[in-house]
Amino acid sequence: MLGGGGLVAANVYASATEDGGADPARTLSTPAGTIDCPDVGSELTDVPDGAREDVAKELALLDQQIAEAYQRLQESAQAIQQDAGFADSAIMNPLKDKRAATIERIAIAVDRVGDRPEGLDSLASCTLRAAENGTGEDGNGGDQEQGGDNQDGADQGNQQPGNGDQQGNGGQAGNGPVAADFVDIKSVQPNVAGAAQQKGASRGTFATSCGVNENGLFNSDNVIVAPGVSNGAHHFHDYIGNQSNDAFASDEDLANAETSCVDQGDKSTYYWPVIRLQNGSQEKDANSPGGGIEGNAGEIVTPKEVTLDFVGNPRSKVTEMPRLLRIITGDAKAFVNGTANANASWSCTGFEDRQLKDKYPLCPQGSDVVRTFKFQSCWDGQNIDSANHRTHVAFAAADGSCANGFKAIPQLVQRIVYDVDAPSLQDGGKTTPLFAVDSFPEQLHKPVTDHGDFINVFSEDLMSEMVDCINEGRKCGAGAGDGDEPGGEEPTEEPTQAPTTPPGGNDDPGNDEPEPGDGGDKPTDAPATEDPATDEPATQEPTEKPATEKPATEKPATDEPATEPAEEDGKPTLSSTVAPKADGTPTANENANGQGQGDDGAGSGSTPSQTQPAAGGDDSGAGSGTEPQAVGNGDLAETGTSLWPAAAGAVLLMAGFLLLMRTRRRAE
Repeated sequence: MLGGGGLVAANVYASATEDGGADPARTLSTPAGTIDCPDVGSELTDVPDGAREDVAKELALLDQQIAEAYQRLQESAQAIQQDAGFADSAIMNPLKDKRAATIERIAIAVDRVGDRPEGLDSLASCTLRAAENGTGEDGNGGDQEQGGDNQDGADQGNQQPGNGDQQGNGGQAGNGPVAADFVDIKSVQPNVAGAAQQKGASRGTFATSCGVNENGLFNSDNVIVAPGVSNGAHHFHDYIGNQSNDAFASDEDLANAETSCVDQGDKSTYYWPVIRLQNGSQEKDANSPGGGIEGNAGEIVTPKEVTLDFVGNPRSKVTEMPRLLRIITGDAKAFVNGTANANASWSCTGFEDRQLKDKYPLCPQGSDVVRTFKFQSCWDGQNIDSANHRTHVAFAAADGSCANGFKAIPQLVQRIVYDVDAPSLQDGGKTTPLFAVDSFPEQLHKPVTDHGDFINVFSEDLMSEMVDCINEGRKCGAGAGDGDEPGGEEPTEEPTQAPTTPPGGNDDPGNDEPEPGDGGDKPTDAPATEDPATDEPATQEPTEKPATEKPATEKPATDEPATEPAEEDGKPTLSSTVAPKADGTPTANENANGQGQGDDGAGSGSTPSQTQPAAGGDDSGAGSGTEPQAVGNGDLAETGTSLWPAAAGAVLLMAGFLLLMRTRRRAE
């Protein structure tokens, strides 16, 4: 009886505490922490032309140094537990020395052709944020400052939404996302308002259709921010349009490239961070820079639909964009930099009058996740780029006016739709996996870090046609006039998972900055050109999503062959309305080492604040769901493979009981 009872008790205890730890490929790790460093790029707003190439390479090197330090931090978790000073001596102090040397080279490069920038050396120190932070009001409970001064970037990072909730982190790679990053879209109040059209407004819409990256063009470079630097983004991007975009692409390469756009006069490049399901899948980049090495893990999801619309200005005509104009919208480092340049916009089909800035949406059944990027629509009239990749363009004021003599240009409105289910937060994504954008390691896959990039490679004739169409109030371009408008009939079914925290107002300090020339309007008002729903061509998805397209139930992407784009006479003929199931296997231009495109982490700083919709999410979400979690459905307790000890124990217990009863009867 004692032996049987012991077996039963042991089995019950083992089942209760089982977390699937025997399978490292499907179990989320406990992180050693994250590293926050001040953003040097945000301070470099006036770099002479002769120094820009050298400065860009050095800025990319700073990001690489952080990524390498982060990797060492993850690998040294045990040593840090045994020796509290190990992180300082072996990781943080060497990182500070490397950053100081790199920053000095930046100063020298600028000094050769202009005035030496002042105060950069104070940005060398970084902050180690322990995984168990979040004990204080600003989430600073576990921080350890390295090198003496807690610099601006680190300070801002401590004040970001959800930072105080980041206890133990989550996600497949141990650095996010967490349950508090999600909110039920149905509990968010409508927060999108369009600017009133005035006399002289340009009311037209020009659409271009460039597919959904069904051919799997990925890399972790960024030719805008880090030209000539492999893995300059430290996270992967989807690419549509131009097929030759990598870190080494020259203007001539872009101009002579193939394009996935239906109209071959559009060779522009459009790219954004991939979304991944935290389902344990091992992509080809699992052990590569930009991928798993830097905390970007899981199955890459191919968009269901992508629409690209260029819209007008509510008070004036628009002028042509200059060829090779570069625009970055959003900030890949907004979680640390602060939200001055953040421009994330998350919602669900049927609910697009409700936009989230710092939360991922939980969409009800029959509704898809939507990411929307509304790009800057005012141009300085001279430059196709600027030192910080921001000051040559700006957002219009609430009434549509462009400040500082800037000119109104067509505004790119980029809308990306995903057929992904609302994750199961109560079990940390075991039943239905969490999803998140790729990010820098220290950004913790926060939704506020979402961003998009665009380089204009329209032919002169097609750009002229676009401007005429918009100024004349017509709908033109590939796919214009087909389908339904965004925000159609609201799905009636409830979300598959209730949120852990109710949404509230966004109290983010970065959202209260007035737009130049707008009289202090807050970003709860939409940008001047922000109501494309009435003009948007109908490459819109239906409000019901097919039951057969649930990413959560797919086989891992690595088991499916890549879907190549159809070609006719050597030209791709891609549709932006229907996507194949996510192949998700990064090709990195078939580069086995996983190097590719993408960092849009140009800093915040001197650029005007954006009149974007305020988030409907609550910045003070509870930290529940932030503990390390298993992501598979096959751990020992769930599958029942460990029930035999309990069964054997029960038999022994019953046999012992019967033997005891018979012995007592004989004794009587």
